Amino acid sequence: MDACARLCALADELAAAHPSPRRFLVELGSAAGGVRLGPLWMLDAASGGRNRLTGRGFAAEFDDRTRGQARHFAGIVAVAARVGPRLARWASVHVGRDAPDSADGRLSDEAIEFARLVTSGRLALADTPDWISQHICA
Repeated sequence: MDACARLCALADELAAAHPSPRRFLVELGSAAGGVRLGPLWMLDAASGGRNRLTGRGFAAEFDDRTRGQARHFAGIVAVAARVGPRLARWASVHVGRDAPDSADGRLSDEAIEFARLVTSGRLALADTPDWISQHICA
C-alpha cells in the first residue's frame, strides 16, 4: 500500500473516531504530518512537520519526487483547521516557500480546499477517504 492509500485509510479511521470536523483535521495533521496537538503545533508546522506516512502514490501534479507528500498535505490541513484557509495559504507560500505553480503549491491548495470542505460540512467525514483518493492520489 502506498502513502496516499495509507492516508486514505487513516482518514477513514479518524473519521469514525472523531465526530468534530476540526478535531478530525487536527488529528490527521498529527497522525500523518507530525504536527503536534498541543500548543507547540506551530513549531512543528513552521519546521515542516514529520514524515509519519512516507512513500509515494500521489497524482503527477502533486508529486515532487519525494516521499513526504502525505506529511505535506496533512500538515497544511492541520494549519488550515487552526488558522483558516487564507493564513494557511500565506504560510505555505511565505514560510514553506511553496511556489503556487509547484507540486507542493498545488498540493497545498488541495489541502486547503479539503479543510474548507470539511469544516463547512460540505464534505462529510465519512466521505473524506474517497475525496483524498479521487483528488490527490495517483
